[in-house]
Amino acid sequence: MTTTRIALVGDRSPDVRSHTRVPLLLEALRDREGLDLDAYWIPTEEAETHGVGGFDAVWVLPGSPYRSEAGALAAVRTAREENIPFLGTCGGFQHALLEYARNVCALHEAGHAENTPGTEDPVIVPLACSLVGHEGEILVTPGSRAAQLLGAERSLERYHCNYGASARHVDVLRAHGLVFSGTDGDGEVRIAELPRHPFFLATLFQPELSGDGTRPHPLIRSLAVAAVHHAQSR
Repeated sequence: MTTTRIALVGDRSPDVRSHTRVPLLLEALRDREGLDLDAYWIPTEEAETHGVGGFDAVWVLPGSPYRSEAGALAAVRTAREENIPFLGTCGGFQHALLEYARNVCALHEAGHAENTPGTEDPVIVPLACSLVGHEGEILVTPGSRAAQLLGAERSLERYHCNYGASARHVDVLRAHGLVFSGTDGDGEVRIAELPRHPFFLATLFQPELSGDGTRPHPLIRSLAVAAVHHAQSR
């Protein structure tokens, strides 16, 4: 049997609830669905120096500001360019948009307001209202990959973030092929995906915080299944 290797990119901390949840969720997928998953925690500095090539999936986890912005961006870019299944949640969503803005949209000065408060071209900006500890409804675009994976066009999701996409950059990102397939009730983007990629999904909400931690969210299960398929194709 081929072992499926998943890179968990982030600066692991017991104080980040997401980081304590993820191992339990992956264990549940092994036990309930027999998915042979081998997860490796990759600090962002290591992602910067050694990369994440050779993995069957890349999950950029919450916990920003990361110790290495460059490492988080390198992990996103590798997954995007090498067709490795990718999931970015919270900070992973933010850095997926930042990577796309710089390397696909040629917005080379694009920045993240949390990482570089004085940046003149922020793609990621402070939210009008903090979403730390909040729960909210997501409206999902019919026919999108997110809708197919969720099995619904509405979903109630949990957040723990203070930063999101700059509204003035959304159209540029969209014009270059990034699809925003989920919004909140006010139309603020909450899910991004790349339709031509085998599996590339980023969410501002944190699906790993769904439920009690014993039943993986559909997006997490879908990432694991995509990773298994990737491993089998190697």
